[in-house]
Amino acid sequence: MIEIRNLTFAYEKDNPVLKDISFTAQDGECIGLIGANGAGKSTLMKVMLGLLDGSGSVIVDGTPVTQNTLAEIRRKLGFVLQNSDSQMFMPTVHDDMMFGLLNYGIRREEAENKVSEVLDTLHISYLKDRYNHRISGGEKRMAAIATVLAMEPSVLLMDEPTSALDPKNRRMIINTIRSLKQTRIITSHDLDMILDTCSRVILIDEGRIIKDGTAEEILKDRELLEAHSMELPLSFSRMNEHL
Repeated sequence: MIEIRNLTFAYEKDNPVLKDISFTAQDGECIGLIGANGAGKSTLMKVMLGLLDGSGSVIVDGTPVTQNTLAEIRRKLGFVLQNSDSQMFMPTVHDDMMFGLLNYGIRREEAENKVSEVLDTLHISYLKDRYNHRISGGEKRMAAIATVLAMEPSVLLMDEPTSALDPKNRRMIINTIRSLKQTRIITSHDLDMILDTCSRVILIDEGRIIKDGTAEEILKDRELLEAHSMELPLSFSRMNEHL
């Protein structure tokens, strides 16, 4: 579970980017964070990870995010970056997955078994010994997710997981997100993907939570979305055209 209370953050004094943010994510919940560019979504994720230090509180599975708990927090939180090239830095997928596990002090044999298990679960065992610079964007995104899952985090933070993917790879990522058991918090401008994967949506604008509700309730509300510089998901737009 993640509990965020009265979170405020500013890069510059007297100009807060996050303003009194409060919400709770329950175990296994999948939440979409939506909002226009500059709304504060990515900053919120960075504060949750302890990369930025705001006022208020962030608690992950009972552990408050502080400078003294960062090592523990980062074992609980897995972060899938928007740009997989920034995450996959070893020669092969196998090397990347092993790197974090071995750094956590896990025995090589146990780490090898964990790598194989995660790749099998995601149906991408064929990527194990592939070079990262020779796999497609969608495959690299899947490998990045596998690398994070191998660390067994209780919460996954995902930043624009379907950006710049072709339809086939986008669908593969959506199906993977839906199959995961961890608590998932996803930022995206792909509102159709959010609708496909998230049961709950939190709309943020100018650093404040505007609305927190079910995905269908918020993503069907044309007036609400347009008031905050977004458009209806394509599936709802087409539905309205046929009414």
